[in-house]
Amino acid sequence: MRTLLLLTVGYLMVGCTVGPNYLKPDLTLAPFHNAASVADRAVAQPAPPLDQWWIGFCDPELTKIIQRALAQNLDIQASLERVQQARAAAKTAGAKLLPAIDASTQALAMRQSLESPIGAIAQTLPGYNRNAEIYDVGASASWEIDLFGGLRRGEESAKAEADAAEAMQSGVRVSVAADAADAYFQIRGLQARLKVIEGLITTDAKLFDLIRLRKTNGMSTDREVAQADAVLALAQGAVPLLKIELEAQLNRLDVLMGAQPGTYAGELSASAPLPHVPLITANSSDLLRRRPDIIAAERNIAAANAGIGAALSDYYPKLSLSGLLGFESLTPSHLFKSATFQPTAIAGLRWRIFDFGKIDGEVALANAATREALARYRQTVLHAAEDVENACAALVQLEAHGRDVTRQIGALTLARDESQEAYRAGLIALTDALDANRQLLVAEDDLPRTQADTARAAVRLFRALGGGW
Repeated sequence: MRTLLLLTVGYLMVGCTVGPNYLKPDLTLAPFHNAASVADRAVAQPAPPLDQWWIGFCDPELTKIIQRALAQNLDIQASLERVQQARAAAKTAGAKLLPAIDASTQALAMRQSLESPIGAIAQTLPGYNRNAEIYDVGASASWEIDLFGGLRRGEESAKAEADAAEAMQSGVRVSVAADAADAYFQIRGLQARLKVIEGLITTDAKLFDLIRLRKTNGMSTDREVAQADAVLALAQGAVPLLKIELEAQLNRLDVLMGAQPGTYAGELSASAPLPHVPLITANSSDLLRRRPDIIAAERNIAAANAGIGAALSDYYPKLSLSGLLGFESLTPSHLFKSATFQPTAIAGLRWRIFDFGKIDGEVALANAATREALARYRQTVLHAAEDVENACAALVQLEAHGRDVTRQIGALTLARDESQEAYRAGLIALTDALDANRQLLVAEDDLPRTQADTARAAVRLFRALGGGW
């Protein structure tokens, strides 16, 4: 009857949960001040869906690379295992709300010492046998009744941490997709720059041969031959440096795809033009909903808030119930008889009534952790907005720079051709012709680099918006 009363009280009080209920932070962002300039870009490709932004570049090779990276990347696989760990922890926390039931059986054989306190007395009794066997079979159950919701708050915290782990796993996918695209665009840009350099080397070699021929005919000096040779060597010297950087990006891309460096390099050996950047819509409202780091930061607040309730529950008593149903006998044949049946019931009450000072500290710690999580959440949102603004500005300005460089190349090409004709006619000095050639070299090398950086800025913007999952 007493046990039934305790169970009834426990069930009546199970709905009591101490600590503050979680309220999601009310945080809104003003529209991005650079978003309008991005939306006003004159582009042909429509805006792709954020979860698969790479298809907006209309580059099958890029799509294949990102899909392969998402399927094979080892960081993604590790993050999936972290999610499994967090889910298992949440499941363990939830299991604490349920009774624990154990079954046990044992057989004990012993020989009593005649000099032990029991043996010294028992050996004087008639029929005493030093050898004894005990057989024991039973099942036990224990249950801590969650009177004030401490265990439920623990489960709530663990589930929020699991949600945060899932968000961070999505963040890893976003990073891997963006890093793969970044490496790919750098590879294409470097290949284009190598192609430009090779064309300039051909032009400089022809100019060098012309000057040597003029020297043979007495129309040029040794100084002019040396100057032309230096210009040719300058262009040739840029090739090894570009190839070093190209090899590094190819290796980086292989690792992102979960492969040994050099595995997929052959697929990208042939150069291809850099794709055009699609339309991008940057909405501040989407940022709070899509950015995995913001989602994870918000879930961390929920976990810390639940920790306050778990800490507060220690101010109140803990009620536990335990029971044992078992049989114990000296012989196996009598094990399951009514005479060997020995049930046990225990009701326990634990209360840290003299430990409130320590509980005060634990509650203060939980409150401070929640305030810290809130501050980190707000800081994460601000950094996310900063990422978007910077990427928007970079994209717009790099596209403007690319248009200027294209116009510059047209003018410098004409100036270079006319300078070489003028030099052949003896109207200008060689230094003027070489200077025109050098300016064109700088501009033609700058164009593919700017185009690659423009595509990379678009990738940064997609990444900043939380695209890729």
